[in-house]
Amino acid sequence: MATNLSRTPSGAGNQRTWTYSGWFKICTIDLNVFLLCAGAYGDSKSMQLEITNTGPLQITGYSSGGSADFHCKTNAELRDTSAWYHIVVAMDTTQSTSTDRLKIYINGELQTLSTATYPSQNYDTGVNTTIAHEINDRPSASFEQTLYATHLHLTDGTAYAASYFGESDSTSGIWKPKTAPSVTYGTNGFFLKFENSGAMGTDSSGQSNTFTVGGTLTQNVDTPSNNFCTINPLNIVATGLTLSNGNLSITGNTGGAWRSLGSSFGVSSGKYYYECKIKSFNTGLHLGIIDYTQLPQTNAYAYQYSRAYMYKDDGNKANNNSSTSYGNSFTTNDIIGVALDLDNGKIYFSKNGTYQNSGDPTTGSTGTGSAFDITSGYDYTPVFSTNNTADQIEYNFGGGYFGTTAVASAGTAPSEGGIFEYNCPNGYQALCTKGINSF
Repeated sequence: MATNLSRTPSGAGNQRTWTYSGWFKICTIDLNVFLLCAGAYGDSKSMQLEITNTGPLQITGYSSGGSADFHCKTNAELRDTSAWYHIVVAMDTTQSTSTDRLKIYINGELQTLSTATYPSQNYDTGVNTTIAHEINDRPSASFEQTLYATHLHLTDGTAYAASYFGESDSTSGIWKPKTAPSVTYGTNGFFLKFENSGAMGTDSSGQSNTFTVGGTLTQNVDTPSNNFCTINPLNIVATGLTLSNGNLSITGNTGGAWRSLGSSFGVSSGKYYYECKIKSFNTGLHLGIIDYTQLPQTNAYAYQYSRAYMYKDDGNKANNNSSTSYGNSFTTNDIIGVALDLDNGKIYFSKNGTYQNSGDPTTGSTGTGSAFDITSGYDYTPVFSTNNTADQIEYNFGGGYFGTTAVASAGTAPSEGGIFEYNCPNGYQALCTKGINSF
């Protein structure tokens, strides 16, 4: 969500004992992301829980005037923009032992702290007071970041361990949400599922503590149970590219220098489909895949490398610094589909639903109309290159949106989840964890 959620309780609850639990997928690594804030600077009590711009998770409680009453920061750094994090803060200031008053869990594991100034015994925090509570912002401020979030819980009156909200999958061992945890929410508690697209701030705890949505909150199929690919901001090696909309939209301002950027997933086997819409365009745009080890780390176009396979805006295909005739040119509002068959070493490109060179992604080893024979044994990631100040593209890895606009008429969906504008070829999957695990 590139927005915020806010609620001001009508009455005070338990300020000493509470739990906050949520699943988050961050989109930025250079700005603070506020996961829960109660009150603004100058309030008699305030609290903020945030992922800092250097990576650690920290929680701070303040008194009027902005002086910190307690401050705890994790050793762990949360800088993986491809992953969902389960974060739990259990507060109980009634405990006589200081280390029992505040516990932080990440993905089910109790965290060690690099900074540990605990609240004093029986300290009243800003949570569950009658001041504004905000998610993805601070009250009386404007710090919203692009953020994926789901299954947000606040319990008023009870401090719970992470195991009440998550568990290890019996097959994969991956930490996953408990969709209906057995907890007591109390007066000001809430459970935000984001399942009602028409009322995204709805509280499902039974306490009717619904939040007000500020801005546009977009519902998405990307969840902790099925994590989807995004563009990877950690690949940005120079200025000139801006990511937005959950790291799925890219705007170029390169001043004529070449820039290339890869995704958060790399795959070496299986069959995958994704789409890219040209939002605005001038010239000099290439779309395709590249071996992760060859992803440009300096200003460069991708297709100069031996294991980069690209479709260019002029209609040519390009690899190993060579460009040859292939299909139609593309421009603003065109949707490019990429069908990647790593089991047979083939790649196909479509324009507005029509595969170029009369390609047929379902022909297996025959590879009818495929653009390239792909070298096997490498991990490939989606990549694009641009050298223009006007290029803007929007990826759909299966979330069903180009930017903030839903696909116009969804085509045939892959069996393991995903929503696309055009038909996903039979036997292909979205670039998501369930799709990858199906092969």
